[in-house]
Amino acid sequence: LSSLSLPSSMHLIQVDSVQRWMEDLKLMTDCECMCILQSKPISIEKDEQNKLMLSSQYSTSDNLQLLLKRAWIISTELTRIAQKLEKNRWQRVHSMTVRVNCHVRSMINEYNTFTRNSSEEMHQFEKLLINKCSEFTALTERCIQTEDEEILKSMKSCINETLTTVAQHFGQLIELVLTHEAQNLLRQIELSDSVYVTESALSSLFGLTQEGAHLCRIIAKEGGVVALFKICRQDCFRCLYPQTLRTLASICCVEEGMHQLEKVDGILCLADILTDNSHSEATHAEAAAVIAQITSPHLTFMHHLSSFLENMEEIVTALVKLCQEASSGEVFLLASAALANITFFDTMACEILLQLNAMKILLAACSDKRIVDTPYSRDQVVTILANMSVLDQCASEIIQGNGIQLLMEMLFEKSSSGSSAEVAACERVQQKSAVTLARLSRDPEVADAAVKLSCIPRLIKLCRSPTERNNSDSVLVACLAALRRLAVMSPDGLEDSDFQQLVKPRLVDSFLLCTNMEESFV
Repeated sequence: LSSLSLPSSMHLIQVDSVQRWMEDLKLMTDCECMCILQSKPISIEKDEQNKLMLSSQYSTSDNLQLLLKRAWIISTELTRIAQKLEKNRWQRVHSMTVRVNCHVRSMINEYNTFTRNSSEEMHQFEKLLINKCSEFTALTERCIQTEDEEILKSMKSCINETLTTVAQHFGQLIELVLTHEAQNLLRQIELSDSVYVTESALSSLFGLTQEGAHLCRIIAKEGGVVALFKICRQDCFRCLYPQTLRTLASICCVEEGMHQLEKVDGILCLADILTDNSHSEATHAEAAAVIAQITSPHLTFMHHLSSFLENMEEIVTALVKLCQEASSGEVFLLASAALANITFFDTMACEILLQLNAMKILLAACSDKRIVDTPYSRDQVVTILANMSVLDQCASEIIQGNGIQLLMEMLFEKSSSGSSAEVAACERVQQKSAVTLARLSRDPEVADAAVKLSCIPRLIKLCRSPTERNNSDSVLVACLAALRRLAVMSPDGLEDSDFQQLVKPRLVDSFLLCTNMEESFV
C-alpha cells in the first residue's frame, strides 16, 4: 500500500532519446572536428574570439548543463573503451581514446571560460587528467602499430590500468567542479540581499538538484539545506518561497538532506509556513511537497524525524485545509500525497484525520473532476481511506460520504494515456480500493451497501480477467480478499462456480487458478 513518492517534487522530466541524441550531436561533432584539426595551427586571435563567443552565449546555468553533458559523454565513452578493449578491438580503442582526449580538453577549456576563483587543487587535477589522457592516447597508438599478439597481450593490462586511472582522475575532477559550483551558488544565496540575484542562484541550484542524487548529496554537504531554510525565514524573500521549497524537496530525497533538515529545525519552519494564512497557495503547496518528500514510505532514513511527531497535528490540520481549499489538481495532489504518506508514518495521524472530518472533505473533492483529475490524485485519496479504514469509526463516515460508490468506481480505474507511470497508478488505485472494501466490510452495513452497488460482480471480473487488472498480481490478491469478506457477509451474491473457485479454496490456490486463467474463461 505504498503511496506516491514525489520525485523531485513532481518535476521529473522524461527526455526523448532522439532529442537527447540531437543535443549531444553538437558536442560529438565538435569533438570529431577537433580530432581532425588537432595538429593544425590555430591563431591566438581566433582562439580568444571563440572563447568570448562561448562565454557570452550561455548563462551560468547553461554552462553547467553543457559541462554535465560533456561529462556524461566522457563517462559513456570510457565505458565503451573498456568494452572494446575486452574484445581486442585496438583500432576502435585508439580512435575512441583520441575522442575522449579531445572531449576532456574541451570540457576543461569550456569550464575555465566561465568559472571563477577555481582552486589550485582543481588546476592540479586538470593537469593530471590531461597528462594521463595524453599518456593513454600514446599507449593505444602503439597498439595499432603492431600486430604481435604477445606484445598486445602484455600491453593490455597496462592500458586497463591507465584507463582506470583516467576514470578516477576524471571522477575526482568532476566532483571538485560540482562542489565548487555548489559552493559558489550557496555563497551567492548566503550573501545576497537582492531578490533578483537570489532567484538566479536558486534557479541554477534547482537545476543541479535535477541531475541526480549525487549532486543533491554534494549540495546538502555544502550547507544547501541551511541556506535554503535561511531564505524561508526572511520576509523580504517571500516571493521566492515556492522556488526555495521546491529546491528543498529535491535535496531532501537523500539522507544527508534529511539530516540537515532535522538539525536546522526544518519541520518547525515548514509547520509555520503551512499554518500561516498570509502565505500564497503556491507556497503552501510547495511546503506540502517537502512534507510529502520527507515522509515518503519509500525512504529508509526518516526514523530520526522526531520533531515531526511534535508538529504533526498542526501539519495535518493545515494539509486537510489545503485539500479542502485547493484551486487546482496539482495543489490537491501535493497536499493529499503528504497526508497519504503521513498515514504510513504514524497511526495517530489517522485519528487526527477522523477528528478533522477529513474523510468527508476527501470524498467531496473526488466528485470535483477539476480537482481530483488524475489516477495519481485518486491514488492518494484511496491510500488515506485504506489506512483510515483500520479504525472502527470509519465505516459510518464512508457510508455518509457515499464512499462505497467511490470505491466501486475506483475498481474500474483505467489509464487514458497508456503511459507506464499512469498504468501503475491505476493498478494501485484498484488494489487499494479492494483492500479498503475488504477492511470496511467487517461492518455489516458497509458490506450490504457494497453488495447493493454490485461490487461482487466487479471483483469477480477483476479476478477472472487479467486484462481488467492489467495482469497485476497485487490487484488480484486484494480482490480475492475483498470478495471472500463480502461472501461471508452475503453468501447469496455468488454463483456456485465462483464460490467453488474463488472463495472456498485456500487463497493461494484461487490465486494460482486466476493467474493461469485464459480470457475466454470469463
